[in-house]
Formats: sequence, structure tokens, C-alpha cells
Amino acid sequence: MGNFRNLVAIVTGGARGIGAATALKLAKGGAKVAIFDRNTETAEETLAKIKDAGSEGIALEVDVTNRQQIEKEMETVVDQWGKIDILVNNAGILKDSMIDNLSEEDWEQVIDVNLKGSFLCAQAAQKYMKKQNYGKIVMVSSQAAVGSLGRVNYSSAKAGVQGMTKALSMELGPFGINVNAVAPGFIDTDMSEVSRISAKMRGIDDFDEFKKSFIKNNPIQRVGRPEDVANVITFLASDEAEYVTGQVIYVSGRPVI
Repeated sequence: MGNFRNLVAIVTGGARGIGAATALKLAKGGAKVAIFDRNTETAEETLAKIKDAGSEGIALEVDVTNRQQIEKEMETVVDQWGKIDILVNNAGILKDSMIDNLSEEDWEQVIDVNLKGSFLCAQAAQKYMKKQNYGKIVMVSSQAAVGSLGRVNYSSAKAGVQGMTKALSMELGPFGINVNAVAPGFIDTDMSEVSRISAKMRGIDDFDEFKKSFIKNNPIQRVGRPEDVANVITFLASDEAEYVTGQVIYVSGRPVI
């Protein structure tokens, strides 16, 4: 486990799933953790676990597509703890549909939350990181970035996150800021329930059978857990990854081409 003592971390979409697992792991490593999420009720539940782990935390209602909210609550974090060391851009949504039925609204929502939201949060956080010549930004992309049936909006957004990661790593490296990304595969979270829609697009009505088929064909014979992704995120957020930047690490239990 990385040593995050005296460090301040922000995790977007930190109320549940990968975000909650990451927030808790950072807290157990000694970090002070701010959860940015629209779901304040669930965020408070995760916050209670952070405090049970003996760390400090706050839960703030933030829509990552809203620049004013982001900047305001980052100021709240700095006012309370004096700095921002780590940003985990995890907030994301799915709106799966084949292109014939994909609405412009669903296209824009997915691009706005997954891609624009990551940009706005990174842009706001890096200003504080530059002042201290230190920072770690970890983006959450997806295996879907290489293409996924019925997810042209999501695949486009997550591919964009990978491009942003590489570009920002070049721009921010001279300021002591590392920028990397993880790209999860099939992870057992609330969002994976949307995979039921994807299964139906493939003509599979029985989601449990779809899941069994995935496990059978995966070299690591199971579905991923949020903690699997959190382990890689926290490595990239640690000083152990000081010489790692501009990288996309797939956490999928299988090779990705």
C-alpha cells in the first residue's frame, strides 16, 4: 500500500464502485480524501468508511460538467487542507445504444461527463499542483476505448481520455505532475448492470450466462472487482510511480489489442 500520509486527494465519482474503493484505499494509506459526487447520500456512506479507517474526509456535491462547482469545491478542499496532491478522475456514465437509436442528447451527456468532466477537473486541479511543483492525476478510461458494440459515445469519450492523458503528461511533467490512466475491463459495479443492455445487443437475454461466458474466456477466470482497479490507481498516485507518466494501464484480466 502506498504511503499517502499528509497528502490530499480528490476522487470524482467517489461515492461507489471504483471511486469508493479508491477513496477508501487512499484513506487507509493516510490521505485526506475529498469525494466529489452528485450522489451525496451514497457519498456520505463512503465518507463514514473513510473516517472509520482513521482518516479525514469530506463529501461535496459536484457535477463534473459544471466548471463553477468544480472550482468552488476545489477551493473548499484547499481552504480546509491547504493543497491538492492527487486527483482521480473517475466520474463517468453510460448511455448504451446502437448508432441508429443513439440520440444527440445521450451522445452529449456521455461525452460531457466522461471527457469534458475529466478535462475540467484536471484543468482546475493542476493550477494548485503547479504551485507546489508536485501532483498526481489519474484518469479512468476504459477497455471500451478500443471499441465496444453499442457504445460509440462511451468508446469515443474514453479514447479521448487516453489522448488527454498523454497530452497532459507532456505539458505538466515539467511541473512535477504525473498524469496516467487506467482502463478497466468488465468490473462488477453498479455500472456493469448496464452491460445487460450490451448483452441484449449481442442477442443474449440471459445476463448470468453472458457473465459466465466472459469468465470462461478470460485468462484470469473471474470478473474484475473495484479493488482491482483501485490497486492500480493508488500505485499511479503514489511516489512509487514517480517515473511513470503518460501511460494507460489496462485492468481487464486479459490482453487488450
